[in-house]
Amino acid sequence: MPQPSLDSTQSDTAGSPAAAAAAVTGRSGSTFYWPMLLLPRSKRAAMFAIYAFCRRIDDIADEPGEPAEKRAALDAWRTEIRGLYAGGAPSSSLGAALKGAIERYGLPRGELEALIDGMAMDIPADGGTDGNGSGGMTGPALPTLRLYCRRVAGAVGMLAIRVFDRADASTEAFALALGEALQLTNILRDLTEDAEIGRLYLPRELLDDAGIGSSDPATVLTHPNLPQTCEALAVLAEERFAEARRALAEGQAAGRRGSLWAAVAMMVLYHRLLVRLRARGWRDLDRRVRVGKRECALVAVRCALGYPPAA
Repeated sequence: MPQPSLDSTQSDTAGSPAAAAAAVTGRSGSTFYWPMLLLPRSKRAAMFAIYAFCRRIDDIADEPGEPAEKRAALDAWRTEIRGLYAGGAPSSSLGAALKGAIERYGLPRGELEALIDGMAMDIPADGGTDGNGSGGMTGPALPTLRLYCRRVAGAVGMLAIRVFDRADASTEAFALALGEALQLTNILRDLTEDAEIGRLYLPRELLDDAGIGSSDPATVLTHPNLPQTCEALAVLAEERFAEARRALAEGQAAGRRGSLWAAVAMMVLYHRLLVRLRARGWRDLDRRVRVGKRECALVAVRCALGYPPAA
């Protein structure tokens, strides 16, 4: 097997490590881009590095390749992360960008490794596929789905609040609730895209409640009872958004230091996305629902100025 490389022409660009990470974020077209862009320079660089790291390891899990090679590539990143915390030199421009963020903001190693663990959940463990094409989760139990959300989204929140100087109990509760809300919204938005690579994140319990016995993505997405399952998951997402708002209010009432406006912008934008998905319904899944760049920019500016709009 070839030795996994941490560098990639797809993800790294010429220039400084910070510029390379920023370029990854800019090319992605992510809703996260505008809130991050308006942060002060050092915080912006740290958040771009975190986002670029998420993109890199997500690409490893999602792109074509043998499961063993994908696991080896994730393990190479685990080794890179541990080396950074042990004082080693980075092996890639993205590693260098992460090293700067780690040293400046005290990012917890466990959260970066949790991201890797989460991406690994999308790779079959038996060296082949799991019967759905490319492999990955299909109809996971709800506790497994929540663990996945904690790793791939909650970990991002736990890293971000360090960058925002707000690592207290209520802010951690906010980060974890918001991370799960965002990931559940992503799942509902990306049903068809995920099915194309053999994945179905709708939890088994909600499928059973709707009388859907299959875990095959194509079968589930054409089942007449699919809207019942999707709406039930949307309700769970709404509950997590509400938890995030309560935790945020608690921190604000306590006068905690640090600014969470960028996270608030993400909460507003993603909640708008969830509302629009529910309004569209769960039958015409090919009709894309999105939040436009102009809207993202306006919400980010208003939040930065201290006047967040309603979701």
